[in-house]
Amino acid sequence: MQRFNDGRDWFFERRLGMFIHWGLYAIHGLHEQEQQRYGVPAGEYAKLLGQFRPDSFDPESWLDLAAEAGMEYLVLTAKHHDGFCLWPSRETRFHVGNTPYRRDIVRQVADACAGRGLPLEFYYSIVDWKQENYPNIGRHHEIRTDPARHDWDKYLGYLKRQITELCTRYGPVAGIWWDMNVPQAQAPEVHELIRRLQPAAVINNRGFGPGDYSTPERDSDPENANRGEAAFQRPTEACQSVGFNSWGYRKDEDYYSVLYFLRAIDATLARGGNYLLNVGPDADGVIPEPAQAILRGVGTWFKRVRESFAEPVSQLLSDPALPATRRGNVLYVHCPQGLSGSALSLHPLKQAPRRVTLLNTGEAVEWTLEPLIYHRDCGAELRLRGLPADELAGTVPVFKLEFDGPVTG
Repeated sequence: MQRFNDGRDWFFERRLGMFIHWGLYAIHGLHEQEQQRYGVPAGEYAKLLGQFRPDSFDPESWLDLAAEAGMEYLVLTAKHHDGFCLWPSRETRFHVGNTPYRRDIVRQVADACAGRGLPLEFYYSIVDWKQENYPNIGRHHEIRTDPARHDWDKYLGYLKRQITELCTRYGPVAGIWWDMNVPQAQAPEVHELIRRLQPAAVINNRGFGPGDYSTPERDSDPENANRGEAAFQRPTEACQSVGFNSWGYRKDEDYYSVLYFLRAIDATLARGGNYLLNVGPDADGVIPEPAQAILRGVGTWFKRVRESFAEPVSQLLSDPALPATRRGNVLYVHCPQGLSGSALSLHPLKQAPRRVTLLNTGEAVEWTLEPLIYHRDCGAELRLRGLPADELAGTVPVFKLEFDGPVTG
């Protein structure tokens, strides 16, 4: 996969990110698209502005959790579809400065991230249910507003002024994470603006052009569907939320298992992609305990196997269920679907490793280089043996094989 060869290359070094969906919708704890999905009149929804007072909000606690999870960058919903801004924008009164809380959320998160050297990206929804010039005509992720006030050019000016605020007030910005460009309007000057103000910022593919990278969501990846490629051909960042039903805080949420995320993260990162895992803080600014437990579970595994997410080389193995990565003379074999037994055949590898380690535990692993009894005509084959398959049933095993020279298969 080709790099950018500029400041944006941080994206290839930091592979697991924290996604934060937070806004007025946390107050009722229904869904981040509450206004649309529950048919809330605009005037009624706007009253939530007077109820936003997250007195327990502490960005350092968010970053403490991110550190426990091994997360290496953060994406914050500066503005979601409802148009509410987590910073005091000069372009609208629908912002945090006009709530009882009053304080600039984006400033606090930016300062906390800067203090830890954590790259910060801003999510910005192009769809806007509040700004009257946005052409809300009932397409996906839209409501219906007064068509007499719709004016795309005026809205684009509004968007560019807000992006300028975000790119000039808060120090280094690591990325702009667009969402929901329904009109698919081409406006190359928007990306040119970001490049000029924040040269190290990556830009995703949901805005004004193809951007720097693709963003498959939940378990959908149309750009790479059925291709069977061992590695992503384009920079890619998969995103998923801890909950089945929402991205923002939901009081009655159903949660994925830790094992689900270990498998998804490993399968994505072993192909050279990034993974953005989302949580939704509640109305007080606190990340729910079930979500915290998931992130901590991910971190316990991720920190132990982090070194394995290197160059994708799955072509070295014949089994597509075993993604492989390489760092110099070290080969890493990933088992996102777990182990089926106490041995693992690494066909067609015929090189003798100097050492094999199970990264999950640091334990040495027995190996043999001999013909399989039922395939003696195929010659010697590298095989890992004595594997504690049942003990590893709740995780994703990753094996580290160290060789004295290049791994050639």
